[in-house]
This record gives sequence, structure tokens and C-alpha cells, in this order.
Amino acid sequence: MAVMTHAPARLEANYRNLSTDDQDRFDQLMERADHAGPHDYQPLMDALAVLTGISGEIRKCACSCTCPVTFDADNPDAHVIEYGDGYNLGRHQCPWCADQHRETA
Repeated sequence: MAVMTHAPARLEANYRNLSTDDQDRFDQLMERADHAGPHDYQPLMDALAVLTGISGEIRKCACSCTCPVTFDADNPDAHVIEYGDGYNLGRHQCPWCADQHRETA
């Protein structure tokens, strides 16, 4: 009997690889997720997962180098630059940027 294994979940994607329409949709979904209540937040993250191919707490790298990486913020190597006081998302660095040039708020 053949055994199939699942491909590992993608942890990152390149925002610039999205079409301009999908970049606009991504930005709109992220804005809505930032302000969403508890019942609306997860469906927005699910829509972002379909768009990017990433699952989890999706974020776009928010460091000053304008990195195009979208990633799962639950990755232990990601770095919180600033918590989202009063909002859901905050500002996060992708793991590579956090390793190369960790930023503070």
C-alpha cells in the first residue's frame, strides 16, 4: 500500500507575486482583520490563507526594508515589532528580517 504524506505547510509567500487585484484584496482583508471582532476575524484569515497559500496568523513583514514577505506570525522566528494596541494585527517582522536586522517600535 502506498503511503502519502502531506506537503509541509507554506510559512511564507511573496506579496509581489500576487496580481495587483490580489494585492488590493490582500490589503483590504488585512485592514478588515485588523478591526474585526472575534466572529469575523477567523473567516478573514481563512480568506487570506486562500489568497496566499499560507495558513495561520497571516501578516505582511512590517520592517523598514519594505520586505515583500507575507508569513505566519505564529512562526517562532518571527518578531513582534509592535503589538496592536486596540487592534488585532500589530507590526511583525518575518523570520529572515528579524534575524538580519531586528527592529523595535
